[in-house]
Amino acid sequence: MQGMYLDVDEQFMDLALAEAKKAEASGEVPVGAVIVSDGIVIAKSFNRPLSLNDPTAHAEIGALRDACREQGNYRLSNATMYSTVEPCMMCAGAMIHARLARLVFGTPDPNAGSAGSIYNVLTDPRLNHRVEVISGIREDECASLLRDFFQRRRGGQSL
Repeated sequence: MQGMYLDVDEQFMDLALAEAKKAEASGEVPVGAVIVSDGIVIAKSFNRPLSLNDPTAHAEIGALRDACREQGNYRLSNATMYSTVEPCMMCAGAMIHARLARLVFGTPDPNAGSAGSIYNVLTDPRLNHRVEVISGIREDECASLLRDFFQRRRGGQSL
């Protein structure tokens, strides 16, 4: 875990987990995201690539779009995103462009993670912005949600 962990991080991660369960209920990979600014939730979203036929419809992208509309600005320099899983490169890149202050995520993604697992886009000193990254918040719950989803999808076979 990097950065400073706060007790409220667990509470906001619970909201992201609720969003992930919405994705799961609609047949999507269970990933949820919540964006908070000044202690107030300004956006929530869940994965919808299948239902929207849109490969960019990740929970993080949906939350960024909604938060920027809510704030009337494409910069979110005072905001924190809570995501149930480590972001992919696309989502990490969008966080950089939005100048997100902080990312708190639940479980790492060893296959596509771009906040430390495969790449470390969010803290790369070569880029013009860096995002504070905190990982492992509600990790067990976030990981089991994904693991159980894929186990059911594969017909009960264990991973």
